[in-house]
Amino acid sequence: MFEVGDYIIYGSSGVCQITDIGPMKMSGVPKDKLYYTMVPCYIRDSEIFSPIDNQSVVMRRVMSKNEAEDFITSISDIDELEIVEEKKRELEYKQAVLTCKPDILVGLIKTIQTRIDERTAEGKKVTSSDAKYFHIAEDNLIGELAISLDMEKEEVKDYIKDRVEF
Repeated sequence: MFEVGDYIIYGSSGVCQITDIGPMKMSGVPKDKLYYTMVPCYIRDSEIFSPIDNQSVVMRRVMSKNEAEDFITSISDIDELEIVEEKKRELEYKQAVLTCKPDILVGLIKTIQTRIDERTAEGKKVTSSDAKYFHIAEDNLIGELAISLDMEKEEVKDYIKDRVEF
């Protein structure tokens, strides 16, 4: 169970801070069920309520500062994702994002970056699917690392570039 003040990853909402734990204060909602009240760190004026026993959405603690440092060191060792069927590329992108796992997000970013580089070299445009999932994966990963490292999101990319050999 998480505590008030904890930063967690909450599915596609990304990093959220838990602001309350208790029954929902709404009519028609059972008073014996406990909920997390969370505020997404990067979505303004938003609040999320989730049962503490929710199994349908990924909920996990953000990396500690040490875990984030170790993770950044390991980025160059993370392989691209293997996309077997071209027709299922977007589905595989989506499934990768839904895992909310930093190593899979890095694999996705590397996969899409390679594809973007190849398409650009051939004089082709970047597909909307590639652009969309690249942005989502990068935003989620950078958001978590920013909280873990106590940095602004804008600082994290340069911080990674200074520490990772590509």
